[in-house]
Amino acid sequence: MTPVRAIRIHTTGGPDVLTEEEITLEAPAKGQVLVRNTAIGLNFIDTYHRSGLYPVPLPFTLGSEGVGVVEAIGEGVSHVKTGDRVGYFGAGAYASHTLVTGAALVPLPDEVDDETAAAVLLKGLTCWMLLFEVHRAAPGQTALVWAAAGGVGSLLVPWARSLGVNVIAITGTEAKVDRIRQNGAAHVLLASEDIPARVREITGGQGADVAYDSVGKTSAEASLSSLRERGLFVSYGNASGPADPIAPTRLAQGGSLYMTRPTLFNYFNSPERMKAGSAALFGALATGTIKAQIGQRFALSDAAAAHHALESRATVGATVLMP
Repeated sequence: MTPVRAIRIHTTGGPDVLTEEEITLEAPAKGQVLVRNTAIGLNFIDTYHRSGLYPVPLPFTLGSEGVGVVEAIGEGVSHVKTGDRVGYFGAGAYASHTLVTGAALVPLPDEVDDETAAAVLLKGLTCWMLLFEVHRAAPGQTALVWAAAGGVGSLLVPWARSLGVNVIAITGTEAKVDRIRQNGAAHVLLASEDIPARVREITGGQGADVAYDSVGKTSAEASLSSLRERGLFVSYGNASGPADPIAPTRLAQGGSLYMTRPTLFNYFNSPERMKAGSAALFGALATGTIKAQIGQRFALSDAAAAHHALESRATVGATVLMP
């Protein structure tokens, strides 16, 4: 058994429900690996688990993304060995050590340091899913990207731009506009503007081909109203709360629109899928197509403050927790 320092919840609520505790982990079972975490990514899904928006069994150790060193290996895991540096996404990352399913591990290239990996793994794989799997981005298309200065948005904008996509980025504050322009967005709009009207103006009345919407409740209607005929609404987050139900007739009224709600775990449900996505992600890092943009770091023990900063839109780029 391994003594572990972990950030857990016993009830759902605000950041104040996070507690630091000492727990123990059993030795890795068949198909499992024990990872000593060296850097942990902060993601909005962590706040959904904490708040109860995405129900989890209680008590629960938060965290969906981690990086570290393999310390012990269970039966049946052969693609990593003790001492290897790995990244993963899965439950329980807010801890000094995590038991991870072997199939969820990604061996890290030597040129990708731990903090970089923690900043880009889950978010970068999300971008790969959005640009290559959910919707095959093509040169000349126009994409609307919400929360463009955030962890996913700061990777999604330059990656889409590298594919020849015309990016219309949206942010909540004027202070983030220059940063987003430097990332390659052709146009940057404030969320307080009339987004559909501005998108129509920019696109000559046509609308966007696809809307990548991680905001949810306050942005869904603007996304739908910004799309061209047969455009695609990709709702992949709930930063402002879950979007209201959308009737099929609303899609018809918008011009035979499409809608999808992708979940990362459905697109990376095998070692082969993990290998393909991570290879593309590390390749994009190596070529400079995307860069890890770590806007802030918090000690793991300050996870509550990190959640508060994320939910109050006080962060830029990625946030990394240090065990």
